[in-house]
Amino acid sequence: MLYHLLYPLRDTFFAFNIFRYITVRAVGASLTAFLMSLILAPVVINLLRRFKIGETIRREHVEGIYSLHMQKAGTPTMGGIFILGAIIISVLLWADLANRYILLVLISTAWLGIVGFIDDYIKIVNRDKRGLSAATKFSGQVLLGILVGVILLLDVHISTKLNIPFFKNLTVDLGAFYILFATLVIVGTSNAVNLTDGLDGLAVGCVSIVAITYAVISYVTGNIKFADYLLINYIPGAGELTVFCAAMVGACMGFLWFNSYPASVFMGDVGALALGGAVGVVAVCIKKELLLVIVGGVFVIEAASVLLQVSSYKFRRKRIFLMAPLHHHLQMKGWAESKIVVRFWIIAIVLALFSLATLKLR
Repeated sequence: MLYHLLYPLRDTFFAFNIFRYITVRAVGASLTAFLMSLILAPVVINLLRRFKIGETIRREHVEGIYSLHMQKAGTPTMGGIFILGAIIISVLLWADLANRYILLVLISTAWLGIVGFIDDYIKIVNRDKRGLSAATKFSGQVLLGILVGVILLLDVHISTKLNIPFFKNLTVDLGAFYILFATLVIVGTSNAVNLTDGLDGLAVGCVSIVAITYAVISYVTGNIKFADYLLINYIPGAGELTVFCAAMVGACMGFLWFNSYPASVFMGDVGALALGGAVGVVAVCIKKELLLVIVGGVFVIEAASVLLQVSSYKFRRKRIFLMAPLHHHLQMKGWAESKIVVRFWIIAIVLALFSLATLKLR
């Protein structure tokens, strides 16, 4: 909005020319989202407490790590509402709203936020621990993934070829199957972040690190000089996603202020599903889908631990981990919650730096 209102006035007052720069608007979006999170959080938390929208502890938590998790019972959840509010409002203020990728990622974030909100509402407000049925939730995610895949398939600037990290000229052309692949990326990332959201500050901290990484990659992807230098696909307009990623970082940092140990609020599915899905959509828009396996390695490991646990128990009637996801296994092994979170953040930072290095190491 500010871009459309103020940048055209650059001939009247030269200072308005700064709104042409993505970096300036990205910083503005990040700071705006951070401040909005800090302002909205107390209001939302008080409302959640008033309506007794608090965390419930699963039975396996009670049996496995009772003393560690029962103290969290009743902590306000669905705090993802103010994360999404901060992201959307700051992006509307600072981004180029005529940009097709900005519109796509905003709609996707809101879509998955609604799916998560309905799931949280049923579980917490209606006191139905099952929430949305797995089929209904999965269908909502898949439908979004298919729509995003179709839109990108029709985009003349988006190739159906997958770039393989570490290789300059090795690509795999998926053709029409790109729709299925894009769906897999978006749905997988959305659920992986949701699975990671089990300890105070864990998921939101890792999402922030991933968002910073994709902000950098989005910027160079949308800049023809940098893209040419790094020998990566130049995608006109993709640089605007830097503003969205920066807003995500700011909102997540604001939420972390209240979600750090001991958490005053949890994000719930409304936040986790939307943030994960948003990361997935950005990844497919800038053609760095496979890189997500590295930069989002913490989410991959967490999701893989659940899949391995379920598969092992189904076919062997034996568990691999004391409890899944992996962060709960480490808790059962006696690791302190804060130590697990900080070490996972460190791993996420190392993976992010390694991912940025792959842009040149090919």
